[in-house]
Amino acid sequence: MAKVLLNQHRKKRLETGHPWIYQSEVLEIQGDVVPGEIVEVTNHKGHFLAKGYINPASQMIVRILSFDPNEAIDYDFFLRKIRQAAEFRTRFVDNPHACRVIYGEADFLPGLIVDRYNDVLVVQVLSLGMEQRIEWIRDALVEVFAPEGIYLRNDVPVRKLEGLEQGKGVLYGECPREVLIEENGLKYYVDIVEGQKTGFFYDQRENRASIAPVMKGWGESHGISLQSVEVDGELKTVPVDKRGKAIKNPFWDGAEVLECFTHTGSFTLNACKHGAKKVTALDISEHAIETAKRNITLNGFLHRVDFVVANAFDYLRENVEAGRSWDVVILDPPAFAKSRGAVKGAIRGYKDINLNGLKLVRPGGFLVTASCSYHMSPELFLDTIQEAAIDAKKILRLIEWRGAGKDHPQISGADEAHYLKFAIFEVRDRK
Repeated sequence: MAKVLLNQHRKKRLETGHPWIYQSEVLEIQGDVVPGEIVEVTNHKGHFLAKGYINPASQMIVRILSFDPNEAIDYDFFLRKIRQAAEFRTRFVDNPHACRVIYGEADFLPGLIVDRYNDVLVVQVLSLGMEQRIEWIRDALVEVFAPEGIYLRNDVPVRKLEGLEQGKGVLYGECPREVLIEENGLKYYVDIVEGQKTGFFYDQRENRASIAPVMKGWGESHGISLQSVEVDGELKTVPVDKRGKAIKNPFWDGAEVLECFTHTGSFTLNACKHGAKKVTALDISEHAIETAKRNITLNGFLHRVDFVVANAFDYLRENVEAGRSWDVVILDPPAFAKSRGAVKGAIRGYKDINLNGLKLVRPGGFLVTASCSYHMSPELFLDTIQEAAIDAKKILRLIEWRGAGKDHPQISGADEAHYLKFAIFEVRDRK
């Protein structure tokens, strides 16, 4: 087995549990190296630290699999790790049949992503070492989960960094293009072939549920109050508007909500479930809006949702100029910073949407905002929102601050896993 010796004065990331070795950390390589094969990683004196698979063509030259010198990297290794990952989801996730069941490095299987959609698994292989062991992975997945099918979604550009081709297709069994899942008591159609990433974003599960408290309690601010009214000779307490007219809408106390970047309609669905009166769901993609409309119809909420196909930046700005407002504004954009060099542009993007989003929130309402850009640190994200609040003449109270869901655990020492930032702010005017 070849050995990779690390520089003496490197940052001790490996010792904190970080699963990656970069080219810049390597002092020398002893022995013949076969790309994708297992190597030992040692300190500069040759003392064992870990073992993992190597890819000299990648800047991330070694990905760590084990810190045990005696642990064999064989089929039983993969079976054991996958079974442990499944047991973790059974313990912590409400519906382990619809979640991310393997989250790469955080499940000690670097370069491997597996999402479960009931009887179908969708797999992404992001590294050469995992690619070479795909048969072991397939067989272990079948043994642990007994799926009807396994579908490969290897159509991701990051594979190029490992010298791998992109592609997709059936790895095992039978895989329908569309599957039906349930999350937070809501049903979704998931397109595993053409949907973004593996078809669905599980990482926001708990965050989507956390909006429940801000979806009710808006009747009074809308001019509606509960009053005793005579109905068929009996006094009944009913909601009444400013004109004294009884309100028949059962969601009279619900929020008026704007959700931008709706994608599959997930935040809109959770808003409706928890009592929103009306939701405007926006996305630039007609396909996304059609998907959202199908999901919202499936759950019986279509009459409470308006759909808009538009650029969110333009729509927010235009509605500020038009003087419109909502009780709750939800912003869940795609990553604006996919590299360190894109951070400055991302800051401008996040400030723009949050600035106009804040201007559209009625006094006492709420801004729900997120960033999935790893290079946008939590501190930088919060600072950007604060700058937007200053310009919008708003005062914010932070109500919720969250990351990715429990099926996306984080290992110590690997800040790269801290990519998702999610916040709920109460918004007040600053006169």
